[in-house]
Amino acid sequence: MSVLIETRKLKKYYPVFKGILRRKVAEVKAVDGVNLKILKGECFGLVGESGCGKTTFVKTILRLVDSTAGNIYLNVPADAIDEIDKLEKSGDSKRLRELRKKYDLTKFGGSKLLLMRRKMQIVHQDPTTSLDPRMLVKDIVAEPLIVQGIAKGSTARKRVLEILHKVGLTERHLYRYPHEFSVGQRQRIAVARALVTNPDFVVLDEPTSSVDVSVRAQLLNLFQDLQKDFNLTYIFVSHDLSIVECIAQRVAVMYLGKIVELAQTEELYKNPLHPYAQALFASIPIPDPTVKKRRPMLSGEVPSPVNPPAGCRFHPRCPKAMEICSRQEPELKDIGNGHLVACHTIH
Repeated sequence: MSVLIETRKLKKYYPVFKGILRRKVAEVKAVDGVNLKILKGECFGLVGESGCGKTTFVKTILRLVDSTAGNIYLNVPADAIDEIDKLEKSGDSKRLRELRKKYDLTKFGGSKLLLMRRKMQIVHQDPTTSLDPRMLVKDIVAEPLIVQGIAKGSTARKRVLEILHKVGLTERHLYRYPHEFSVGQRQRIAVARALVTNPDFVVLDEPTSSVDVSVRAQLLNLFQDLQKDFNLTYIFVSHDLSIVECIAQRVAVMYLGKIVELAQTEELYKNPLHPYAQALFASIPIPDPTVKKRRPMLSGEVPSPVNPPAGCRFHPRCPKAMEICSRQEPELKDIGNGHLVACHTIH
């Protein structure tokens, strides 16, 4: 499969201000140099503890927040990427700046960025807060069509009805407000709003965390059916590892703003190699009280992203840490079959 989204050395730092004069004294390194490729038509899982930078990363891709540094490419031809690579090796040039202005999402603005938003959408974690309580369903779902200038009036209504039927709702739901629905139905409305512009890429930011188990299963089936019907590419962000295992083809593990391991879902869940990934997957509960799991022991607390440790960010808590881990940051390297790991104990 070809690459749909590619990020290169993507960073997002939030300034920390103190004092009466509000001087910048530090930065929260929420996303710190992430290189990632997402293939067309796949569901890509992104997992990690709360606060590791997952949501910030996907919002930066969507340009909901501006990046501090790095590049984002959406559906860029392979020959253009190759030319950018060659020009980067030879140094800055006028041609390189032209190509980045044409293809790099971090350089987009105005009408060009607005047009690009048709192709990228997001389903937020909590539909209660992401849906306007003062708007009817017909207006909520139609709003992207009107803002983007795609359709209005009867044409927009027809498109809204089509997408509502796809997510399991009907015409009788058009003239209701969000509070008149269950949480699961509200999430279906949010999905309809995200898909109404016929995007290529959709971020699912913990979309099942606010619903119960039975509704969760229905939503997962809905996501999979919609992916086939619309040929969608997903990033599925979650801290629930069992759900990601059900829906994702590849999974990346994130820790303190960095990707520490990435592999095919089956391979990663069966054989995690990074010590943090091992601890994370060992925490998955087994629905059998007679089975006793042996969990890796992690010492210490999660470091602050304001002042992350030098070298490997996990080394203060790692049971396998070596001397090199405290002074040299490991690179994310392919150890075979697309299994990438950033750990000195593996390479």
